[in-house]
Amino acid sequence: MQSFHVEGHKDSLLPEGFSWKLIWSDEFDGTELNAAKWGFRLHLMQKRHKTFTDEGAALDGRGNLVLSLIEKDGQYYSSQLQTGENFMDRPVESGEEGFYTNNFSWPLCRQEPPRFLHRYGYYEARCKLQEQPGWWSAFWLQSPIIGSCMEPGIAGVEMDIMENFTRDGRISHNHHWNGYGVQHEHIGSGDIKIQETPDGFHLFGLHWRPDGYTYYVDGQETWRLDGPVSHTPQFLLLTTECSGYRDSDGPSEELAGVHVPDSFVVDHVRVFDEI
Repeated sequence: MQSFHVEGHKDSLLPEGFSWKLIWSDEFDGTELNAAKWGFRLHLMQKRHKTFTDEGAALDGRGNLVLSLIEKDGQYYSSQLQTGENFMDRPVESGEEGFYTNNFSWPLCRQEPPRFLHRYGYYEARCKLQEQPGWWSAFWLQSPIIGSCMEPGIAGVEMDIMENFTRDGRISHNHHWNGYGVQHEHIGSGDIKIQETPDGFHLFGLHWRPDGYTYYVDGQETWRLDGPVSHTPQFLLLTTECSGYRDSDGPSEELAGVHVPDSFVVDHVRVFDEI
């Protein structure tokens, strides 16, 4: 891997054999999240999710984004950040009329202009994983129109550059396509054991090319996949989620026993193009 220097910040590690240009980044400097770059995901499949909140994301003033686990009266909450949004996520707002107004409406919801969409290139985040069990974190890409047709090259592919579900130093890479219903398809890397680092931070990267994908952790290749390849621009997500709430009205047993505070910390997110 070759180093790419960003003044005043930790270097990126990029695949050898290519020339790279930095085209988008957030170093999380300052004390306020840049709303021109990030919005909050609060809905999932046209429903307001019980635990998604805009209260759990903050900058620490030392160049880090901190996504915290929040507990209120025995219920838990955390934040999901994104640079765009999926067309299926938000429901039609009260009082808005669509093609039909009973069980289905077109358009599905009021669409917000994306903050950042991109196709191909190298995507990297430097992160420190959370310590308490019962909630998970991810760095990933999603298409605004995933599942809108059965051609993933057109509709897009969910690319999970890093998912961390357990506290045993294991992460995984995952791909999802053809939406999230009965025709949903998935392939994953399986568990990948990551080595400890002196400061607890790790680099997670994806090289997305027209002919396939290569994944990296701390400068080492961890997974290679030929396809299906998305050929549509996609948006970035940094997300956390509390376990249990997709299946019930309360936290999982594991989450209910945690001790806050706990956080998923992100030092930077960078996107590079081959030149």
